[in-house]
Amino acid sequence: MPFQKVNPERLSQSVQKQIELLILKGILRPGERLPSERELSERLGVSRPSLREAVGEMQERGLLVSRAGAGIFVAEVLGSAFSPALIKLFGNHDEAVFDYIAFRRDMEGLAAERAARLASDIDLQVIDTVFAKMEAAHPKRNPTDEARLDADFHMAIIEASHNVVMLHMMRSMFELLREGVFYNRQIMFKQRTTRGALLDQHRAINTALQARDPAAARAAVEAHMDYVANSLRDQLTSERNETVARLRLEHEQGRG
Repeated sequence: MPFQKVNPERLSQSVQKQIELLILKGILRPGERLPSERELSERLGVSRPSLREAVGEMQERGLLVSRAGAGIFVAEVLGSAFSPALIKLFGNHDEAVFDYIAFRRDMEGLAAERAARLASDIDLQVIDTVFAKMEAAHPKRNPTDEARLDADFHMAIIEASHNVVMLHMMRSMFELLREGVFYNRQIMFKQRTTRGALLDQHRAINTALQARDPAAARAAVEAHMDYVANSLRDQLTSERNETVARLRLEHEQGRG
């Protein structure tokens, strides 16, 4: 008969499964510090030796890292889906910018559609809270804060779609955006002609999500990303035109 004895699960394995799930769901993020050994063992209701065993095994698998005098952290490598060479290649070619935006348009449109159907009420509350912060930040005209909240808003939608593969993939994409690999988002937020439009677009996305309208949510995201692509295209054209105009001016001044 195809039956085997059931082996009771070690406490350390139970601890690993709980931490793994928190990482997988994106609750524990790359680079995030775990609570102290004493605090974590109390929260989990296990002995310190069982906790040490679990942490040690997760370190061997590359999920956690220990930093002398600082504690245990979620491995940073979990947030990187691209090799350094590929990242450099992305940053050196404008074509990659528009491929990146097109990819985000497709993926985030799908995420918004899923979120409108599958998000919990709390998920939608998180999205609405982030948007309220965007509205509050708008009059202050701080491009750094606006860019951060913009990323938080989009990530909240992706988290609300409840697809862990999409979550980690898009988190990697946003890390490249934060590092300025694809384009400098702060430049967009400094343009007076785009700031109000961008806020209105995020409002439309939020409204569709709160109404749980999948089609409208996807359409709002796609319209937003189309606007971003066109704004960046105009920006790059303007920069090229400025270069040519400067050369023309220098030439005219040199002619006496």
